[in-house]
Amino acid sequence: MNKKWTTKDFPVGIYQLNKDQSVNFQMNRFFNWSNDQVMLDQMKTIGGTDQTYTTLIADFEKLGQTALNENEKLRAALYFRAAEFYLPEDDKNKKKLREQFISLNNEFYGISDKQHFLIPYQNGKLSAYRVAPEKPRGTILFINGFDGYIEELTRMMLVYRDAGYEVIYFDGPGQGYVLENHQIPMTSQWEKPVKAVLDYFKVNDAIAIGMSLGGNLVLRAAAFEKRIKKVVCFDILPSLFKCVTRQLPAPLKKEVEEAIAGHRDKLALNQKLTTLMDQSLMVQWAFQQGMHVMGVKSPYAFVECSSRYDSSSISKLVDQDVLLLSGQADHYVPTDQLPLQISTLTNVRSLTARLFTAKESAANHCQLGNIGLAVSTILKWLD
Repeated sequence: MNKKWTTKDFPVGIYQLNKDQSVNFQMNRFFNWSNDQVMLDQMKTIGGTDQTYTTLIADFEKLGQTALNENEKLRAALYFRAAEFYLPEDDKNKKKLREQFISLNNEFYGISDKQHFLIPYQNGKLSAYRVAPEKPRGTILFINGFDGYIEELTRMMLVYRDAGYEVIYFDGPGQGYVLENHQIPMTSQWEKPVKAVLDYFKVNDAIAIGMSLGGNLVLRAAAFEKRIKKVVCFDILPSLFKCVTRQLPAPLKKEVEEAIAGHRDKLALNQKLTTLMDQSLMVQWAFQQGMHVMGVKSPYAFVECSSRYDSSSISKLVDQDVLLLSGQADHYVPTDQLPLQISTLTNVRSLTARLFTAKESAANHCQLGNIGLAVSTILKWLD
């Protein structure tokens, strides 16, 4: 697509599309990547009182096929991604839907095979894309999060490119291509995949932006990889464990914390977590995805793994310029995490923090509802 992309190519506003908070967030997420009013109107018609993931998946697939028949490539791509998003890893239809999403998405944006790179890593490959203007003013290395495919973020990457930056964006361990094609699980030692990518593209001066869980991973990478000169946490996520346990009832949360400390029966606790998954769509999806991402077989094992993703122990090693973004009503990241994150970054060259509010339609996780404002904030900070 021959178009100059700007921050105005994102919608403003968060919409009530589903009674379940988590599903509603994800539906708004896919709308934000399309800015497609038809898609928004269509999503308002699905999700009745007897909603299950099975009915949601069927609805998204049907809408995707309709869009494909109408040659609406991006709309079809995002509906197929939405359907695939909720499928368990062993479902035979998951791979087909993922491939349809990637193919249609890249075709819509004009991303060619020449812009896609497979980088050797451990016993598999990392999947990276590179887009660049003729004379880049710098290199952005974009780090994905807990549940995304990097292709979802193509519009944002093109906004950075058209603002003058070379952009390298990739799926690492536990993400997208690397997880689904090579079954390489997530690692907290994010400096390792970052090193592989920087080495491959021969980059010695990078601006690293991490989105969602990437806001945690990017600090870890910057602590040990000094070719990163500037760091953006989009959003902050200093503790994955606190985000995961935030979704639990208070008594169960306390039991999990005590089990991590070694004071509880882990088998009994695992059964309680399994029961909770049957009662909540949000918990069911989060734990199902978490086990897949981390390469573990039980809900408790996922929670235990999440405790490794805590930036407090390495924050003192971050000595670059740092920008922290945070949402006032983030339903994943507790609000007390912003001052906590600030307090741990004691050796940075400079520190800027921005708290987004509901009045800006940007109070949600990763500023969903006004992504354009968040990207504008990042670009102004870089200037």
